[in-house]
Amino acid sequence: MSQASPARSTQQPTLPWLIIVCGCLIAALNFGPRSAMGFFQLPMLADTGWDRTTFGLAMAIQNLLWGIGQPIFGAVADRFGTWRVLALSAVLYASGLLMMATATNTAMLHIGGGVLVGLGVAGASFSIILAAFARNVPAEKRSFIFGLATAAGSAGMFLFAPISQGLIDAFGWSDTLIYMSIAMLIVPILAIPLIGNAASNRAAQAEFQQTVGQALREALGHRSFVLLVSGFFVCGFQVAFITAHFPAYIGDIGIDARYAVIALALIGFFNIIGSLASGYIGQRYPKPAFLALIYIGRSIAVTAFLLLPQTPLSVTIFAIVIGLLWLSTVPPTNALVATMFGTRHLGLLGGVVFFSHQVGSFLGVWLGGYLYDLFGSYDPVWWLGVLLGLFAAVVHWPIREQAVERPVLSPAE
Repeated sequence: MSQASPARSTQQPTLPWLIIVCGCLIAALNFGPRSAMGFFQLPMLADTGWDRTTFGLAMAIQNLLWGIGQPIFGAVADRFGTWRVLALSAVLYASGLLMMATATNTAMLHIGGGVLVGLGVAGASFSIILAAFARNVPAEKRSFIFGLATAAGSAGMFLFAPISQGLIDAFGWSDTLIYMSIAMLIVPILAIPLIGNAASNRAAQAEFQQTVGQALREALGHRSFVLLVSGFFVCGFQVAFITAHFPAYIGDIGIDARYAVIALALIGFFNIIGSLASGYIGQRYPKPAFLALIYIGRSIAVTAFLLLPQTPLSVTIFAIVIGLLWLSTVPPTNALVATMFGTRHLGLLGGVVFFSHQVGSFLGVWLGGYLYDLFGSYDPVWWLGVLLGLFAAVVHWPIREQAVERPVLSPAE
């Protein structure tokens, strides 16, 4: 042990850029197709005759399985390494997109676009990538690198919005999903630098040792962690609703469909800026207060968008503002988990937080379709999102940004 510490300290100033770059590319590929699902809704429904509730349920299942899978995949990655999980996620993701493309009934849509894509997204989601980064990056650099990874996911959204719409226009929605399915098979190759990246390595062994059960009990009994989980539910509700239903909403209010593409591309582009800024700010200022301000900002943005005249210009401005706030919650949220509990079970505990996010996503997507079919309007879900944003701001203020108190143990190997 006495010889390991100096070697570790000499490596810390040098960031593992190969791991970071490949992880960021995986984040972009993982987030891109999923964020473009809204573009497939109307052409798919026009061809199949299904209603928006049917499509909304598939996307809701996708978000729920994304959430359920993350703690499981996170624990597996912590124990056995990141590459295995990323390779499995690519196969699931590709299979789900292929089944969605060839769906002849709603069961195939819900299994492919819902279950398989949801599990595929879970296996290469932020909690997996960020946990891998956390085990290779010094603590004082984590928030910024987390912001970089989140920005990469945002870049995937920015790129896939126009690409998806362009491919749908040129080849149809079904062939576009097949092309995306093929693209996902690149992930195992990009993940090669992460082979062996597990929490069982020597660096992680120097941390406080716990079983999975002990780590879960500690986290779920910690007030600040429970508040963080509660607040992240709201993030999922808000962003998933917009991702799945905003293109259709643009058409409903009589604005040309091309502005839906522009809006989601702008959200993706300004999400890159917001994510990088969030990583920078979270490294220097209290993260709980910063998160509260993000949620307040979202509620203000949606309120202004609904109450002011809705025009192509207002859609553009809304996309820019909401893009800056879109995934800016991810770097400080994951950094808080790492601060509280360390990196030993970060994949697992980050996955628990994201599970809450995806429960919110399930409700946001499903309620979007269900309430639209019930009332003929998305307005009830918009306003519910505003109220939830204020709730999230309130629960983040009391969160304490400090490590949990644990007994001091002498190293034993």
